[in-house]
Amino acid sequence: MKLVVVSAGLSVPSSTRLLGDRLAAAASAGSGGGGGVEVQVVELRDLAVEIAHNLTTGFPGPALGAALSAVAGADGLIVVTPVFSASYSGLFKSFFDVLDRDALAGKPVLVAATGGSARHSLVLEHAMRPLFAYLRAVVVPTGVYAASEDWGAEGLAERIGRAAGELVGLMGGGGPSVPGPPAPGVGVQVGGFEVVPFAEQLAALRSP
Repeated sequence: MKLVVVSAGLSVPSSTRLLGDRLAAAASAGSGGGGGVEVQVVELRDLAVEIAHNLTTGFPGPALGAALSAVAGADGLIVVTPVFSASYSGLFKSFFDVLDRDALAGKPVLVAATGGSARHSLVLEHAMRPLFAYLRAVVVPTGVYAASEDWGAEGLAERIGRAAGELVGLMGGGGPSVPGPPAPGVGVQVGGFEVVPFAEQLAALRSP
């Protein structure tokens, strides 16, 4: 399986890249020691000029073209951005703006972000998850946000492990199954109650 990490960190070293690396390591370990996952990292900082040219000309440069191909050919993605103005960075958004509109359809994606304050943690739900839902990706249930105080604190490692496990499960086709429609006359169990479609209830009342 091929896993691609897209990191929009700007500094060197970068906490954004560090979070991406920790998520990738957890995914590799969760796949059975790493032998089953090939990890490639795309550093958007190195592609900033080519991304800008692509936005104005419509043609990617060699490095950006290789990165776009890697993302399109991945079995799963880990995408990590720093928080700017309560949202993902412009560089992060610009990369996915130049990606082919169908490249992420059905692809498992783990969303993650870093910021200076825990107050920005909702960026995962209010900005990142809607973006990748629009791109028709399959976003794993657990997103990971790391504020400055989270590094070395309890809880971050657990969230990383849970999110990575969910990603590996989807990459391997082991995600939760979606039940098909119930057979006629068979109700659906919701919260301990059997729900019978209205049309079937009406038909039962009309029968002699």
